[in-house]
Amino acid sequence: MSELYGSDAYAPNEVAQRIETVGVAKARMAILPLLMLGMLAGAFIGLGAMFFTLVKSDQTLGFALSSVLGGLVFSLGLLLVVVAGAELFTGNNLLAMAWADGRISTAELLRNWTLVCLANFVGAAGLALLVFASGHVELNGGAIARQVVKMALAKQDLSLTQAFFRGMLCNVLVCMAVWMAMAGRSVTDKMVAIVLPITAFVAAGFEHSIANMYLMPLAMLIQNFGPAVGDAAPVTWTGMASNLLPVIAGNLVGGSVLVGLTYHVIYQRGKSNDNRSKTTIPPGET
Repeated sequence: MSELYGSDAYAPNEVAQRIETVGVAKARMAILPLLMLGMLAGAFIGLGAMFFTLVKSDQTLGFALSSVLGGLVFSLGLLLVVVAGAELFTGNNLLAMAWADGRISTAELLRNWTLVCLANFVGAAGLALLVFASGHVELNGGAIARQVVKMALAKQDLSLTQAFFRGMLCNVLVCMAVWMAMAGRSVTDKMVAIVLPITAFVAAGFEHSIANMYLMPLAMLIQNFGPAVGDAAPVTWTGMASNLLPVIAGNLVGGSVLVGLTYHVIYQRGKSNDNRSKTTIPPGET
């Protein structure tokens, strides 16, 4: 099929098969490696958010330039997840394809999403603690600390509707990046596939639940134990929950419904297991 598209990338119907096969492996992974890979993914996305904040803290850059450049460097997070290997809740929303095809159960699907989301939070918040302890937020005369708090407050102040739809749009782009990365056969292919969708969602101001799990705890650490950042309102646990719950819901709808189930209907619905290609995923790509 790939030859029909004039490239050595996997064709879209082949990507659908690969996503489903990977989904089955993810859903049935043992708990310990699943949790450890989930914590790594939270930390990886946190590193992307840290890189993004560094760019946004430079007030000499214009809005558009800082947003696009910040989105570009944020791509580091998903690159680490996809190339180094980790379990990311937002990307794992594509497990909905294997579920819709009856290859995994509802219990297996919810087990993966729940454990991975919790592990992502531990990894992202843990990285926030390490970054704070390193003194990183004091760079540029404390501009990074002020930027973190500013962004966290903006997230805390979003309405439920705004948070939901920004989360939905974010994960359409994240899951499209994962989808296209699965079409690639090399690390370079995957990097090219990932960068533009991730840059777009970050520059547009959409909401990624795992990135917020890094930024909002870091803002609380800064306000309670770090350098003075002015008379800003406090970032609270309640405020973080009011952001994360609708953003997670939006991420789920965007990734599992608008991407995963849409492609399932296009490429996989109605096919019997006997009529599908026997797709083998190389070790380390699950």
